[in-house]
Amino acid sequence: MIIDSHCHIASEKYTPRSFIHGAAANAAVKLSAQGVSLSSEMIAAMHAQKMQDPLCDELIAEMAEAGIDKSILLIPDFTWALKDCQLTIEETFLDHRDVMRRHVGKLEVFGGVDPRWGKDGLALFERSLAEFGFRGFKVYPPCGFSPSMPELFPYYELCAHHRVPVVVHIGPTSPALAFHVSYPFLIDEAARQFPTVNFILAHGSVSFTHESAMMCAFRPNVYLDVSGYQNTLSLGWAGNALRKVTSRGINHKVLFGTDWPVFRLQADQSTLVQAAIADGGPLSELCVVEREQILHGNIERLLEPEPRIRDSIS
Repeated sequence: MIIDSHCHIASEKYTPRSFIHGAAANAAVKLSAQGVSLSSEMIAAMHAQKMQDPLCDELIAEMAEAGIDKSILLIPDFTWALKDCQLTIEETFLDHRDVMRRHVGKLEVFGGVDPRWGKDGLALFERSLAEFGFRGFKVYPPCGFSPSMPELFPYYELCAHHRVPVVVHIGPTSPALAFHVSYPFLIDEAARQFPTVNFILAHGSVSFTHESAMMCAFRPNVYLDVSGYQNTLSLGWAGNALRKVTSRGINHKVLFGTDWPVFRLQADQSTLVQAAIADGGPLSELCVVEREQILHGNIERLLEPEPRIRDSIS
């Protein structure tokens, strides 16, 4: 069984053009250094061709081929920081709710809200948990805030009440946004203040790997996902990121994730998943228990935590 803990809808409706073109400009510089001449406009156009799956029908097909049983759709909220978003964050939530209902049992959603939206944002997030059936919170610090800022605490209180996890982006992103607030240690205060809330460091196998592993080892409620490991595959270091993180003694804290559709230009889901799990791949080298923890057991445990004592008494 495989659960993809880090996924997105492949549609440019949810990602501002400034974000996309910033990332494309970085890719153009990298390719130029390798002797490949592609403009950022050409790369953005190629990316757009892979972002035409607003109903997730292609995602579901790729999941089936790759052996992925369920995927978690994450919603970063760019609407405060970047002013060229096509939709409001409420419209984005409603779209994701409808897509989840279209593919019953195959998708879960973690909704993200920029804390600077105030009471309206908090009400929307609470509604997503109570009415839409969303299962977690997505925090995107590069939009310009620390993951431990007090304005986020009411959101974490809701997560504690509903017993849902929080995914926090760490590391770099599009140059349209800030990097200085995406350091993993910045989550420490929130993790300490909210010990019953589980925090997942997104991309922890490729960004600030030492710091991320340290947080997982010493904060009981901090985990990481491996999304972005595909970057090492493209450099010819097959499985390098996964081998590093799975050798640290924290496999009970590691979650499998692909960041689909980010790597669609590189390969399909089946190819990228097989690079991790096939014979000779980094996850195939683990014992059965640890491999199953990473592929599905750890995220299942976060989505279905142990009931509170008072629940069992009642």
